[in-house]
Amino acid sequence: MSLEFFSLETIQELAHQYGYWAVFLGILLENAGIPLPGETITLVGGFLAGSGELNYPWVLVVAIAGAVLGDNCGYWIGRYAGWPFLLRLGGFFRISESQLDQAKTQFSQNAAKAVFLGRFVALLRIFAGPLAGIARMPYFQFLLCNTAGAAIWATVMVTLAFLVGHLIPLDELVAWVAKFAALALLLVVAWILVPIWMESRRHKPDNL
Repeated sequence: MSLEFFSLETIQELAHQYGYWAVFLGILLENAGIPLPGETITLVGGFLAGSGELNYPWVLVVAIAGAVLGDNCGYWIGRYAGWPFLLRLGGFFRISESQLDQAKTQFSQNAAKAVFLGRFVALLRIFAGPLAGIARMPYFQFLLCNTAGAAIWATVMVTLAFLVGHLIPLDELVAWVAKFAALALLLVVAWILVPIWMESRRHKPDNL
């Protein structure tokens, strides 16, 4: 999910104008919890590197740096201010505190995997840092998983656009990557919600 006025054309124009800063700040803000299209920004950076406008190693460096720093900001925001906000948000959607506690426990049990692999999942890339802070994931464990995940994600996205950008249109590449991320999101949602639903069914008295 991203802000609608950040179309692919707008992102390309910003990347043309501001180069590495556009890539760095876009990814940093998304990973800090702001719903910007960081994935698209990374692909555009790799595409421009493939066309010779930007330098591939520098695009990779700023993408990794933006992802790591952004997620660190999100982590500390979640740790100190995230749970009260989540409770208010849950109340708005009529989700009880016990249900949120259960979801937090589910996340805590798999926090390392969520932070490491979450970058390839739509929305989770935005919220993994704040959620890790809310779940009180040990910071050094978070930092290790965050850095490793950022390095792999950025390398895959930048290299993919760098190599494939000349073979297929950039908008098609962005669409394919977005579909993969959305599918991954559906799998993650099912992985979280199905155990909660089964647990609630197990404690529900039988209607005889």
